[in-house]
Amino acid sequence: MTNPNPVAPSNTQALSGLTILDFTQVLAGPAATMQLALLGARVIKVEQPGAGDQMRGLLTTRNDGLSPAFQTSNLNKLSITLNLKSEGAASVIEALVPHVDVVAENFKAGTMERLGLGYERLRVLRPDLVYCSISGYGQRGPGAGAAAYDGAIQAASGMMRQTGHPETGPTRTGYMPCDMGTALHAAFAITAALLRRERTGQGQYLDVAMQDTAIVMQAAQYANYMNEGTRIGLQGNLSATRAPTADVYPTADGYLQITAIRDNQVAALFYAIGIVDRLSEAEFATESARVEHGDLVRGAVAAALAAHGTKHWHAALSEVGVPVAEVRDIPDVIADPQFEAREVFQAVPRPDDPARTSHVVTAGYLADRDGPAIHKPAPLLGADTRQILLEAGFDERGIETLHRDGAI
Repeated sequence: MTNPNPVAPSNTQALSGLTILDFTQVLAGPAATMQLALLGARVIKVEQPGAGDQMRGLLTTRNDGLSPAFQTSNLNKLSITLNLKSEGAASVIEALVPHVDVVAENFKAGTMERLGLGYERLRVLRPDLVYCSISGYGQRGPGAGAAAYDGAIQAASGMMRQTGHPETGPTRTGYMPCDMGTALHAAFAITAALLRRERTGQGQYLDVAMQDTAIVMQAAQYANYMNEGTRIGLQGNLSATRAPTADVYPTADGYLQITAIRDNQVAALFYAIGIVDRLSEAEFATESARVEHGDLVRGAVAAALAAHGTKHWHAALSEVGVPVAEVRDIPDVIADPQFEAREVFQAVPRPDDPARTSHVVTAGYLADRDGPAIHKPAPLLGADTRQILLEAGFDERGIETLHRDGAI
């Protein structure tokens, strides 16, 4: 796990010099704007006084307002507290928006308009503004405005009807694919809008929906159904090809994901596990026969794999070219030396105690220069309020008035 010191922002990173006013919270929105912050954008995170982003206290055993999930989705950001329902909020927004390039929000559809902070209002202050609304079901349509979390989107988008076993029913994943997929989708949309603005001088409104993203993540399955009427349904860990040699198998001490679909892969698999003679039997001889007699084939493979542990079989199958992977737990993945070179996992100083570190997950790619980089840890709640307001033109008396009135 890499442990770099935060580096100073570079003025040659892709998004250096751009400012984002970030009203998002929890996961999809903050993770999206963090990806932009890793590329040099100055992100001002707007949080409710006293509580802040909900994620500060979620998925954690501590009560310090710095949950690991919050830290890993808010790197490089500044934090300003602002009560959007207060009378003073409008003056702060009016001072900030003319100097920002992007506004991002992930409230329920219509919330920002009710607060007087919708796109049509803010574009008056900044005509070339890029404004991104992230929501569960989008800003229009009969489902707009409904509350949404990742599990609900997995259910509503059809994901859960393709995940699980026929005997036990649909299941959701153990992580948040809809949140994180939407984050990357939104970051892509914002970056594209900024590129368009550079070429045309025009701003743009972006409507990013978690459910739409979930559909895009299942594009092949939806295209298959719309064009050929086929559905995968619940089939456990079995491949969509239904080849019984493409499945998760137990070993003597763990599990392997094996994907042997072509005849040469199946022959190599059977050779490596010592049952190559079964290929002479009619039930094993062809792909269609193996699919028809799936239980028989799976039983033979499982019996052979039970003789040794996961690492033994992983090495043996890799050697003969069978696509195979260990089913690993998070600690095993972190310990993989492959990640020493990838910089996905990094350690950063904690904002409340720079002598201690927190471990975070950053970007899923590397660049030969000016790539994603950590400049500072996730912010303490409201840590940058005074600095940001002074830069926006408020004096000390004005800041004190906002504080006294409960706006900040």
